Amino acid sequence: MMTPKMKEDFCGQILTASRQLFLSGRISEICREKGTQKQLEFVLELMNGELALREENRRQRLVKRAGFPVYKTFEDYSYQHVKFPPAFSRDGLETLGFIPGQNNLVLYGPVGVGKTHMAIAAGVTACNRGYKTKFYTVTELVLKLAEARKSGTLEKLLRDLRSLDLLILDEWGYVPVDKDGSQLLFRVISDSYESKSLILTTNLEFSKWGGIFTDDQMAAAMIDRLVHHGHLLIFEGTSYRMEHALMRRDA
Repeated sequence: MMTPKMKEDFCGQILTASRQLFLSGRISEICREKGTQKQLEFVLELMNGELALREENRRQRLVKRAGFPVYKTFEDYSYQHVKFPPAFSRDGLETLGFIPGQNNLVLYGPVGVGKTHMAIAAGVTACNRGYKTKFYTVTELVLKLAEARKSGTLEKLLRDLRSLDLLILDEWGYVPVDKDGSQLLFRVISDSYESKSLILTTNLEFSKWGGIFTDDQMAAAMIDRLVHHGHLLIFEGTSYRMEHALMRRDA
C-alpha cells in the first residue's frame, strides 16, 4: 500500500522530471490527485527513460560536432611514455578536473607517443560529460579562420569557438604559420584565456615557437596565456607507429 510520504516522493520526482522535459507542472498535480502507485511508477519510469534517451542523443551530437578524426577513449591507454607534473595527475586528466577551472594542458613530446590519442580521449570524455568540445589540427583551424575572414564570417566563427568548454589543437607547431595566420590564432588563444580549457599537442619546445609563428613577441604572449593556468605533460620514448610498422617487421 502506498503511504502519503511515498506518494509525495513519487510526485516530487515526477515534477522534477517534468521540468527537465519542459512539461507542465500540471502532470505532477494530476498524479498527486488521482495516481495509484503503479500509475506513478509507470509515469516516472516513462519520464526517466525519455530523459536518458535525450541525454544519450545529446552526447552523440556533441561527439559528432567535435570533429574527432577517430574515436579514442582512455580504456587500455598506456601511460608508459607520460610524465605528469607534480600539481596534476592521471586522475585529474581522466575525470576532467582541469575543465571547470578553465585550465590548459600542453602535451609535449615526439611524434607517435600517444599525445593525440590522449587529447581525443579527453575530448570524448568531455562530450560524454556534456561539455561542448571541438577538435582541430592547427593547420585546419588557421585555414578555417582565414576562409571565414575572407567570406565575412570570422566573428561568427570566433563566437562559436568562444562558446566551447574545451578546444583541442593538435599538431601545434608542426607546420609554420604565416603572419596573418599567427594573428588569427593568437586571437583564438586570447579569447580562450580564462574562459575555456585548451589542450595542445606539440613536438616543439616553447623556445622555438617564435620561429614557427613568425613573431617572438606574439609567441611569448601565447605561451604566457597558456601556461598561466596550464599543466605541461611530457611524453618520451619512441614512436608506437615506428615500433609496430609493417615495413620494420618485413625488414
